[in-house]
Amino acid sequence: MLHPGRSSSLLHILAERTLVCRVIFFGWAEGSWALEEALVILVIEDDQSIQGIIEEALTDGGFEPAIAASGEEAVTLLRGGQTNYRALVTDINLRGRIDGWEVAKAAREIDSGFPIIYMTGAAADQWASHGVPNSILLTKPFAPAQLVTAVSQLLNSGTPTT
Repeated sequence: MLHPGRSSSLLHILAERTLVCRVIFFGWAEGSWALEEALVILVIEDDQSIQGIIEEALTDGGFEPAIAASGEEAVTLLRGGQTNYRALVTDINLRGRIDGWEVAKAAREIDSGFPIIYMTGAAADQWASHGVPNSILLTKPFAPAQLVTAVSQLLNSGTPTT
């Protein structure tokens, strides 16, 4: 069992682990320990097979994925404010009128530092001109661990290192 005096050593140990995807913060509140709320990641992907891979990777990494199949749905969810999304993972080419570039811009209008990870198989060359600053681009195909690392990197530092 953890005690109030030992929480700082636990956080120190967790901070030293570079592959920790979700830092669990224990706080003493009215005689009991509390866990940080789930880290909900909004994922926009219109291919169901890729949705499943991404959902599994994020869940295994300690995140809670929320899947949207279109840019319109994603923008509605972001603007609705019903869920505290912590990051956006978006494909570029989506069904409908709104692409991943536009979804990311809408997210940044709501929060200028919102973490953005783009995924694409064909539009990587457009990232420099259409992508938002301090975002990460993953070129398909990529390893699921790369996605978890990218999300963790943006959540922990606010900016990518590469």
